[in-house]
Amino acid sequence: MIQGKTYTLEEAKRTLENYCVYQERCHKEVREKLVKMRMIPEAIDIVVVHLLEHGFLNETRFAKAFTSGKFRVKKWGRKRIEMELKKRDISTYNIREAFKDISDSDYLNTFQELAQKKADTITETNVWKKRKKLADYLLYRGWESHLVYEATNQLIK
Repeated sequence: MIQGKTYTLEEAKRTLENYCVYQERCHKEVREKLVKMRMIPEAIDIVVVHLLEHGFLNETRFAKAFTSGKFRVKKWGRKRIEMELKKRDISTYNIREAFKDISDSDYLNTFQELAQKKADTITETNVWKKRKKLADYLLYRGWESHLVYEATNQLIK
């Protein structure tokens, strides 16, 4: 039988501090990492509390960093971002706080640019199929349906 590495409480704290310093993490990711390290539940709780007390782990900060990155880099809409944050057990309060960092004008401008750019690349000649391709693309990225259908009707005639 192969034995994996075992960690003392201090080693686990240091390892998880480095894990959290490298990139913002949510509680769920940290707990999963500790479970993979084969830590017992009591030790997991001690390490998580240590990370919280020393500022390595902060769910609001994680939600803001995640939202900002996915919006600015991947051009995701609010629905997709919210769904992904909920998968990570982020509270509704933290999700709302994170969305406050995206101004409505930035949001709409990003949406318009993305919709226009995608519409220009679709080679389909059938108007209905072209609209469907654009709508599917934008909906998959988490943009609100009223924005998507308004844009598809405007951009593809």
